[in-house]
Amino acid sequence: MEGLIDLGRQDMDPSRRGVLGAGLFSVALTIPGWPDVIGRAEAVESGRTSRIGMNEVDMVIAMTERVSDLDDQFGGRHARPMAASFMVNTVAAYLRADAPEDVRQAMQSAASDLLYLTGYMAVDEGLHGLAQRYYIKALELAGAAEDHLTYCTTLRGMSVQAVDLRHGSKAMELADAAAAASPKAGPRMRAFLAGQQAHTAAQTGDRTSALRYIREAEAAMDRAESRGKAFGSYDPSSLNYHASQVRYELGDRPGAVEAMRHADDLRPSVYRRTRVHRRGLLAERQLEIGHLEAACTTWHQALDDYPMVQSGRADDRVKAMFGLIRPHLRNASARDLYDRARTLAPPALVG
Repeated sequence: MEGLIDLGRQDMDPSRRGVLGAGLFSVALTIPGWPDVIGRAEAVESGRTSRIGMNEVDMVIAMTERVSDLDDQFGGRHARPMAASFMVNTVAAYLRADAPEDVRQAMQSAASDLLYLTGYMAVDEGLHGLAQRYYIKALELAGAAEDHLTYCTTLRGMSVQAVDLRHGSKAMELADAAAAASPKAGPRMRAFLAGQQAHTAAQTGDRTSALRYIREAEAAMDRAESRGKAFGSYDPSSLNYHASQVRYELGDRPGAVEAMRHADDLRPSVYRRTRVHRRGLLAERQLEIGHLEAACTTWHQALDDYPMVQSGRADDRVKAMFGLIRPHLRNASARDLYDRARTLAPPALVG
């Protein structure tokens, strides 16, 4: 597990983050298929750490859920280094420890969840090279643990990263790989995967497939039962977000705004970081279709939460707001928004 330790230490070292985050998304990134990764993991050195049991596994799961909660509420800028430290100082040792096979497999699964979450937080900060390394390690451990859920969730997370960076073809490849690796997915997981396939298909200009996938996601959501994992769940708000993205990519700007508004109405209050980011996106699209007053109202709502969130994507939306609102400062609502935002945002974002 030395690779895991090195990865965590690099994440905690501020001097390395610029280098790790500088690389663009690699379109040549090779993703191992599910059959190829089952049973494959780095060599585990036994004897250095005491024997572990399910109590240690449960502790890693609980810690991951707590970090996920912190990320949802406050952003990942502080939570990610905490996760990296936990991997270096605790999880890596557990993965080397003596354990019964069922415990070892459960620990690999728990570690892969933590790695996925940490990669997701790195994406939020724009550290895309670092995020890819976390995601690849998560795939390896999920495969070794025969954990289909985390394996598919990680592939989908990589697709989200790619589509947000406008690498549509790679995003489609990753979304399709996630779906292919989970042929017996339940309805919520199927909605989770199909929604991402819809978004990526729309970005590549495949209108027919995009509409087919979004209908499939909607049908699966109707059949969905209980919620999934805290950071791997998919709910009606998420589905409406994907519907908005599909409509936007296909040129239906008013429809995209309406779906994004519906997503915002349905979003649980605990997801503060997501709320700031997506309200910023909604305001940008409201302005794009000429609804200045509505956009200002939505931006004000985003600013209500912004001071409590430490998130790169939230910062990006606030920075974009300043650039978009400046041409409208003769409007009283726009000027009021601009003046308020200047009191809340770091000077570097005001530009």
